[in-house]
Amino acid sequence: MTAKSRRVPAAAAQRAVGGAVVRSAGFTLVELMVALAVAALMAGLAVPMAAKAYVTMQYRDAVRGVASAATAARYQAVNTGEARDLLVAPDMRRYGVQIAGTAFEADVATLVPEALSLEVEVARQLVEERGVGVIRFYPDGSSTGGSVTIMRENGDGQRIRVDWLLGRVTHESPQS
Repeated sequence: MTAKSRRVPAAAAQRAVGGAVVRSAGFTLVELMVALAVAALMAGLAVPMAAKAYVTMQYRDAVRGVASAATAARYQAVNTGEARDLLVAPDMRRYGVQIAGTAFEADVATLVPEALSLEVEVARQLVEERGVGVIRFYPDGSSTGGSVTIMRENGDGQRIRVDWLLGRVTHESPQS
């Protein structure tokens, strides 16, 4: 006697194995739709959060950059014996360090992102004709003093203050 095998259509979700009925592995359409809906929801939430995180990263980078430039200008002045200038151009959103008394070179200065604005407070005699503020650091470690405020579009900001006597660079809230 020969055993007769039962034929199950290939499109069926079940198959016969040794007389037992076994479900085929895979996902149902409903399970796939739920998974896609959850993925779409997560992507919809992640994009705005990533954009906000990027702006925050740019802001923090700009604050660190200005503070580092001020500190570098002070160290360069002390180490070389020549005065150095931290030049800040709020209208161009640029800043840079140069030898004291040289004209501001915007093409080599660091650009601050458009989402941020710069404000500078310096001694009146050190403001260049184009509105570029100058904080000068001297070889003895002192400076002319001043501050650079970096503001976000929402009004939050950070002030980098340079002490005139010691040339020390500090951070503070602009409301202080």
